[in-house]
Amino acid sequence: MEYVIELIETEELPALSIRKTAAGDHLSQEIEAAYKTITAYLHDLGVTKPGQPYVAYYNTNMYHLDVEIGVVTDQRYPGNDGDINAETIPAGARVSVIHKGAYREMGQRYTAALKWIKNHHYNPTGVVYEFYLNSPENVPESNLLTRIEFLLE
Repeated sequence: MEYVIELIETEELPALSIRKTAAGDHLSQEIEAAYKTITAYLHDLGVTKPGQPYVAYYNTNMYHLDVEIGVVTDQRYPGNDGDINAETIPAGARVSVIHKGAYREMGQRYTAALKWIKNHHYNPTGVVYEFYLNSPENVPESNLLTRIEFLLE
């Protein structure tokens, strides 16, 4: 199957996030809980519409995934005294591919993008962002859209 894989340049983005270690088989529950916590915190700050959700993966150990679960914000907000951190999604070059369908089926996109990166002689940093462009609450699983971005050195 052919995928549209492209080299893009991004700007720095403010975000609020929770960074944690989670087992792959519990990740969806961890993501849901983190989004609820961040959304409630934004509501306390007077923000009624949270930004685009994302997960950044800092490793690939499915038993101890190091992840940053967050939302892009319209401006910089302070973190809280708990788990929520004020973060910045870094600017820079990345390789991007869109996945349409169930989250559990993204593996082929990862494989295709990594092959593209190797064939074009880029060096990934090892950090991968998944930006969720719509929600399973609003569309069928087959229409979920996720932009996967591999950060480059």
